[in-house]
Amino acid sequence: EITSLLSLYGGQFSGEQEIRVNSPFWILSIPSEEMARGLMKRTVCAKSIFELWGHGRSAEELYASLKNYPMDKMLPYLQSDSTYKVHIHTFNKTLTQAQKIKKIDALEFLPFKGKVNLNNPEHIFWILEDYGMDPNNVPEDPFHLYFGRWVPDGQRELIESYSVKKRHFIGNTSMDACLSFIMANHGRVKPNDVVYDPFVGTGGLLISSAHFGAYVCGTDIDYNTIHGLGKASRKNQKWRGPDENIRANLRQYGLEKYYLDALVSDSSRPIWRKGMLFDAIITDPPYGIREATRRTGSQKETVKSAERSTENHIFVSSNYHLSDIFFDLLKFAAEYLVMGGRLVYWLPIYRPEYTEEIIPRHPCLKLISNCEQMLSSHTSRRLITMEKVKEFKDQDQNSYLLDGQYMPYRGHNSFREKYFSGVTKRIAKEEKDNQK
Repeated sequence: EITSLLSLYGGQFSGEQEIRVNSPFWILSIPSEEMARGLMKRTVCAKSIFELWGHGRSAEELYASLKNYPMDKMLPYLQSDSTYKVHIHTFNKTLTQAQKIKKIDALEFLPFKGKVNLNNPEHIFWILEDYGMDPNNVPEDPFHLYFGRWVPDGQRELIESYSVKKRHFIGNTSMDACLSFIMANHGRVKPNDVVYDPFVGTGGLLISSAHFGAYVCGTDIDYNTIHGLGKASRKNQKWRGPDENIRANLRQYGLEKYYLDALVSDSSRPIWRKGMLFDAIITDPPYGIREATRRTGSQKETVKSAERSTENHIFVSSNYHLSDIFFDLLKFAAEYLVMGGRLVYWLPIYRPEYTEEIIPRHPCLKLISNCEQMLSSHTSRRLITMEKVKEFKDQDQNSYLLDGQYMPYRGHNSFREKYFSGVTKRIAKEEKDNQK
């Protein structure tokens, strides 16, 4: 998420420090405070950002680093007519109040001229100490220390304010609010973008994109879900109410003006005219476990069904292989994304058999990131982010990657079809076992 936002707002990971994947503190190189504030207006992963004045592997290294920090950058925040306070945060260790005061007093060499105000200071300075990730083996001294000026916090309050528990219209698989915002940030969604979800369901992924100012639309094969009909997913509620739909969800958060439409459509069938381009495609395809993987049946079957029923939204559906879902999704993204647009989606994985070769590829799309969310000891799903880097051509219509080369896709003979069928069965079995 942070890498995607840095590419959107400017900046990069600093070369000063070797980035430890599990470290709670990262050093970024961002050209301006304005860019830093822009990044923090989006992130739900980062808690706070600071203007770094000094850091080191020991207290002595930290003090030496602070003494080398340019005085002209310090002085605007140390004036006599200003107020300030110093806060200490220790990761993986708890300090007594006496220990905290001792560490603050050790910074007396800094030319603070203002008054201390613990309740409402103009400037807040932080001492950050990293004691590692192992709670059973906490070192006496920190691995790394940092000192800096607090700039802003991230947007972690969005997780609570957009919680699915408080949402008007939900389904069995409505996306968690935190993950939904992370996906929008992976997709680098920005104001006035057009964002599309081909498996829109109850529209949870549209909400996060609309929050960031994008116009949103989606399609789904389920007529009842799109129209807010049928049985309710909420406990102690049998049927959905008259105003339970995607538009009502966006209205709930004051985002209705960003809602374009939601259509009943089969994602395996082409419905968009050529040249219809999206800035981002953000979706959570069905895995065939809680939500069925379906597509419309043959034309002959559909005609027979229509003769038997007066309801024109009744259709014959057939099984939609998981490997075909991902192949169709990548092909659609390659054709309908703008250049530089991103595809963000979830891929179910059986961990003992997982290899990177399993990840679907397309010659027009570059893999940007591959992040794992653990579901159990054996199963997980991966958040895949891809970026369009090449214009779609006719020869790219039916291509997929196999052994480092793009080959014609041969339907169910694809080596992935067997793998994903197995993944679905294993995840379904684990869910049943957990319910028992």
